Amino acid sequence: MSSKFCYGPGLLLQKSFLDFLFATGILVTLCDTYCFFQANDLAISTKGCVQDGKIHTFGTSWKTEDCHSCNCSWHGLSCCSIFIEPGDYDRETCVSILNKNTCRYTVVEKANPSKTCVVYSWVG
Repeated sequence: MSSKFCYGPGLLLQKSFLDFLFATGILVTLCDTYCFFQANDLAISTKGCVQDGKIHTFGTSWKTEDCHSCNCSWHGLSCCSIFIEPGDYDRETCVSILNKNTCRYTVVEKANPSKTCVVYSWVG
């Protein structure tokens, strides 16, 4: 006696929908960056965007000291983080440190900073 598996339209649609949800979940997790937008106030500056007291001319891009990639347009200033943060690690014995030159985090033991800690997940 042979058994055959038959996928009807309903089951196939359900499977496709679950595949879509899974792929979307992975994509959102991988692309979860922190971004912000600040509308441009032409009454303050007609030359560009103002950030931290400095004017950046329209059409320019730069990296901030706190590891954000920023762009200035007529619409305003948009910045996004360019680092990933450690998500799951032993917070009782370890601490995360952002290297602002490389924009990378390291997680080290509080008692012995020369020893790195295991990080189970990253966010960003």
